[in-house]
Amino acid sequence: MTALPLDGITVLSVEQAVAAPFATRQLADLGARVIKVERPGEGDFARRYDTAVHGQSSYFVWVNRSKESVTLDLKSPRGRELLERLLARADVFVQNLAPGAAARLGLDNAALARRYPALIPCTISGYGTTGPWADRKAYDLLIQCQTGLVSLTGTPEETARAGISVADIAAGMYAYSGVLAALFARATTGTARAVEVSLFEALAEWMGQPAHYTRHRGEQPPRIGTRHATIAPYGAFPTADGGQVLLSIQNEREWLALCRDFLGRPGLAADPRFATGPDRVANRAELDALVAERFLRGTAGEAMAALEAAGIANAGVNDVRAFLDHPVLAARGRWSEVAVPGAVVPALRPPADLAGVEPRMDPVPALGEHTDRVLAELGLTPGEIAGLRAAGVV
Repeated sequence: MTALPLDGITVLSVEQAVAAPFATRQLADLGARVIKVERPGEGDFARRYDTAVHGQSSYFVWVNRSKESVTLDLKSPRGRELLERLLARADVFVQNLAPGAAARLGLDNAALARRYPALIPCTISGYGTTGPWADRKAYDLLIQCQTGLVSLTGTPEETARAGISVADIAAGMYAYSGVLAALFARATTGTARAVEVSLFEALAEWMGQPAHYTRHRGEQPPRIGTRHATIAPYGAFPTADGGQVLLSIQNEREWLALCRDFLGRPGLAADPRFATGPDRVANRAELDALVAERFLRGTAGEAMAALEAAGIANAGVNDVRAFLDHPVLAARGRWSEVAVPGAVVPALRPPADLAGVEPRMDPVPALGEHTDRVLAELGLTPGEIAGLRAAGVV
């Protein structure tokens, strides 16, 4: 089998929740050995978010496959000493400890760079490690609120959070790509560079388009449910059978096709109210009423078939169950299997395919499952490990 790109790379992580675990799981997907340090008896608090997956948390199962779990009490001198020995063997260290905790433990990027010049340290914080909000706690929905995302999501009557942890995911993605860039730089220049990512700045990058729009237009895009703030017609419409179909018109060719082939009103394309994209947005209510009337003449399946024949991008509005059964995922073999404590469950393969390379899809670890093995690699005897366990260090 072809070697994975990160074979031979060791990642040590002191991580919680989603952002840092998502970053390190993707490194594990590519073959890195990820040693996850958890609190004895408690572990990553994401283990207890829910019990949906055979008693395991859906969050934890998603972002922690292919890792080794080691328990260490980092507040004890012996636990800290063992962590230092692991750091000396690692290529990358990732942490998203609470504000100020990493510095108190000597695990901030600057301190680690002094002790281990070949190590790539990666810090994931809420609002950055400097600045006026460095000491504030930050969770995903707080960041959605602070970046203005919540003000864009929902209906005119009510705001809504994004249905997934977008701030955590954004930060995890940038930490992952940052670590990959730092590994490349170390390999080509010999210099190990620290990586820092904040949830706030990661999601702020994703807010780029509405930020530009608001700054230069003088008002922010409206909150309009499944409609698009700057394109019309674009959104989901109900059908006669109770379904919903979303269509998207991106250019004049598609607008002409929609009028001629789907609405059956070719003259509508030249109507002054709808002649240009901005005209259609300005007169969205009238246009949507015309489109909605057409959708109500048939079923969702009939509407999608007619839109497809006209070359108009469209999609049914799936729930999560329909997504799980999506024919594209099945036909392209995107589902694999991953072991969790006591069961085997379906899991999606990583979305980036590398030609000739099979991603790593190893088990989700039980709390402390690999403690004995990892400490034995450091030279500890079974008796010493048992003593540490009795003392609550592991």
